[in-house]
Amino acid sequence: MGEFTGAFTDEPAEIGRRVQRLRTGLGLTQRQLADPAYTPAYISTLESGKVRPSETALRFLAGRLGTSYEELATGRPAHLATELRLGLTDAQRALATGAADEAAVRYRRLLTDAEHLDLTAERAEALLGLGDCALESGELADAIRHFEAAEGLLAGEPLPRRARPIRGRAVAHLLAGELRYACYLLESTIDELNAGGLADPEALVLLYAAVIGPYMDMGAHARAAHAAELALALAPRVSDPALVAGMHRQVARTFLAEGRAADADASLAKAQAVYRELRLRTDLAHCHWMRGYVQAQNGDLDSAEAELRTARDMLAAKRAALYTAQVEIELADVLRRLGRYEEAAGLLSVLLDLGERHGAVHAGGAHRLLGLIAEERGEPDLAEEHYVRALALLERSGATGDLADLCRLLGDLLRRTGRIEAALDAYRTGLGHRAAPGSTTLGPAPAAPALPPRPAPQR
Repeated sequence: MGEFTGAFTDEPAEIGRRVQRLRTGLGLTQRQLADPAYTPAYISTLESGKVRPSETALRFLAGRLGTSYEELATGRPAHLATELRLGLTDAQRALATGAADEAAVRYRRLLTDAEHLDLTAERAEALLGLGDCALESGELADAIRHFEAAEGLLAGEPLPRRARPIRGRAVAHLLAGELRYACYLLESTIDELNAGGLADPEALVLLYAAVIGPYMDMGAHARAAHAAELALALAPRVSDPALVAGMHRQVARTFLAEGRAADADASLAKAQAVYRELRLRTDLAHCHWMRGYVQAQNGDLDSAEAELRTARDMLAAKRAALYTAQVEIELADVLRRLGRYEEAAGLLSVLLDLGERHGAVHAGGAHRLLGLIAEERGEPDLAEEHYVRALALLERSGATGDLADLCRLLGDLLRRTGRIEAALDAYRTGLGHRAAPGSTTLGPAPAAPALPPRPAPQR
């Protein structure tokens, strides 16, 4: 948090009145207070507010007056700042263990206290906490507002200190379906860190892990895999086990895209072990979710259903509405593949307002699944309606990989119903969304950090 310096002190007149009050309260004369380092005249000038005391002078006087430098310089008892920092730790623990509502109440109170005490770093920390709580509850506009405010408070700090609020903003935009903007925020920050020689490993791992998701959603699998490789290479230099676990959770997506299901599951198992040890229920729920996804892709539908239901129950208990909805879309797909159409459609029908409330990607996914269900039940007109609505939503978000697949589904449906020209149009649209692997239209990939050389193999 840093020690206070003269830049944060009160005005000279206020400090002078404080020194005089403490001196007279102790029954000291100006000469007694000044000896042996200063003169009585200096103390008199200081108490009258005609001179701004140096940090050295204030530290000397604080020792003579039986108080702290911080309290003498600012009027703020040192124990209040310590109590505030402990409160922030408690709020962070509450959020990590799944009590997002309780954590938000604590963070709001702590933000008020930090503003009253004029503690900039603690204000930023409280705002970051409120942003994380808003992400949990799906209030994306609030999350962006809190992260922007935290970033503004840290504007004068080195870029690694600003990585957390930037990452928070990017995740909020990603969840809102704004994939390209999320990539822009993360990539530009990564570039700035590497180009400026600020290759802080914790900040980079945080950013690389966050950018994997939008890369995968946009079909940039090669770029996602490269980000995963860089994150794995940096991980040994990171001291925060939860950060490394989160990185493994995201890296699993790239392993799965490469057909490495066993490696994906091994990464998730590593992450789960850390989350259980640290009692991080939110992250543990996300691990169950991801393992369910891996098992579904690997054809183990019964295990996938069990993992996804566990994730959904854990997230629903925390009132994490947006994340719960995302898991329910995955669960509905598993139920569809198991032939349990009514259950799947029931889950999806309550999610169709997501396009307006939380962004296009998840609502598009719900319409795509409802289209598949309608096709499999012999209702081609209803299937077409859902596919067209899904296309409109996904085009808005830039989810290139999903768009290409959806155009194929729509084209196949149109071809089977005899509308060959319309089918060809759908296929052409899909081809337009199939970028070369790893490229999309994002522009140049961010520069890679300067990693330490690998040790030579033992002979």
